[in-house]
Amino acid sequence: MPRLALFTIAAVLALGAPAQAQTPAVPGGAASPSPLQPGDAFGEPVNLPERTIIFIRGEGTWDKAFETLVDAFKSLNQYMDKQGLKPSGPALAIYTATDDTGFKFQAALPLTQAPKNPPKGDIAIGQAPSGKALKFVHRGSYDAMDTTYEAITNYLDEKRLEAKDLFIEEYSGDPTTADQSKLVVNVFVPVK
Repeated sequence: MPRLALFTIAAVLALGAPAQAQTPAVPGGAASPSPLQPGDAFGEPVNLPERTIIFIRGEGTWDKAFETLVDAFKSLNQYMDKQGLKPSGPALAIYTATDDTGFKFQAALPLTQAPKNPPKGDIAIGQAPSGKALKFVHRGSYDAMDTTYEAITNYLDEKRLEAKDLFIEEYSGDPTTADQSKLVVNVFVPVK
């Protein structure tokens, strides 16, 4: 998966070797993402603000990535509804580790402030990654995200930028109810 290449390129650049990301083939052939619209970011420098988040940790395989994320967000939304909490921004998937077959993540929702009674068990309160990042926009199906991540990897390689070992997807709209073929996802790649 090209998402793995983001971690690979960060490791190669950290070692000082020339960046030559080897992007694995996209299963089933490369799907083309919907074209970007005027004003869509591709490599735009941004500063991610400090934010309190409520999140649930999870892991999954690439072949069921979107379903895994949706299930995690459904669990998080159920908890939020029971507690009377409202998110203060869009849903985030924070990828903390990837390999050829799968990934570890945090499905997160920003909060204005931490709740008085913090959650217990699988759901926790924490801070979203903050600081310098590059913003990229993806439009289209989640399956076509591989093409976007391949383009991001190539961009980082060409610019010889050193990425941190994580990346963030921010969903425009609720990922649990969104039409998967018409997603708009901001991908943030924190840089060193």
